[in-house]
Amino acid sequence: MKADERRKAIVNLLLEEKKPVAGGTLSEKFEVSRQIIVQDISVLRASGVEIISTHYGYVINGTPLAERVLKLRHTTEQTEDELTLIVENGGTVVDVFVWHKVYGKINASLNIFSPMHVKQFIEGVRSGKSTELMNITGGYHYHTIRAESEEVLDKIEKLLKDRGYIAPRI
Repeated sequence: MKADERRKAIVNLLLEEKKPVAGGTLSEKFEVSRQIIVQDISVLRASGVEIISTHYGYVINGTPLAERVLKLRHTTEQTEDELTLIVENGGTVVDVFVWHKVYGKINASLNIFSPMHVKQFIEGVRSGKSTELMNITGGYHYHTIRAESEEVLDKIEKLLKDRGYIAPRI
């Protein structure tokens, strides 16, 4: 994993966690030294991410990223294209959720932010290990998408709309 991808993953992980994450935990997860994590945190802080060091680990003070929830609909065969479009244009697919008529909201964390993560997700689904949540709601689903700015989110949303993936509002 490249340094910029690792830093993006660190930010996403810290945003998802409700408690501080120890530097040692980050170094194990990303298979780098503790010193590399300290350097990554310094670079992230210099770029404007408000990371706070606590006795128990690192936390982010609010989200420095823009976030949007989009309602989508497409086929299973189009999933790889949808996810690739998002990550290649600067987005992170934070989660997927559906509204089931009996169970209510069913949510799964994804944290897909690179083509490699898209490939891993698609391989997991195609292997038969699992099926996509959208299959229980006729292809309708929602993604929370995170990016560096509203402009990036606008571009992603337009590209998804142009492909026909944005579900019509009722």
